[in-house]
Amino acid sequence: MNPHTPPLRGSLPPEGADPAWGGPAPDRSNTARFEGFEGSYLGNRDVLRPGSRLECKICWWVYDPAVGDPQWQIPAGTPFAELPPHWRCPHCDCDPEQFLMLE
Repeated sequence: MNPHTPPLRGSLPPEGADPAWGGPAPDRSNTARFEGFEGSYLGNRDVLRPGSRLECKICWWVYDPAVGDPQWQIPAGTPFAELPPHWRCPHCDCDPEQFLMLE
């Protein structure tokens, strides 16, 4: 079997093999466990800087503190971490915890 060819559907890889490619499994013993997905702040507002811009993962609308949110009457200069608890994406109603950090 070519090491770059995935195994046939329904076949089991050899013990210790990477199931995707049939080769040796990558060593993940020294990697930190990541909860969530890349770019997510997972609702932990402590990791946000005052100027952090965040993007909705559903509709890609960007909250920019320099602009605020006119629909929710959030004035310019309001950091994402200080948005009221009832605030949601003004375009698709997504929870703020689902926004992705851009910077």
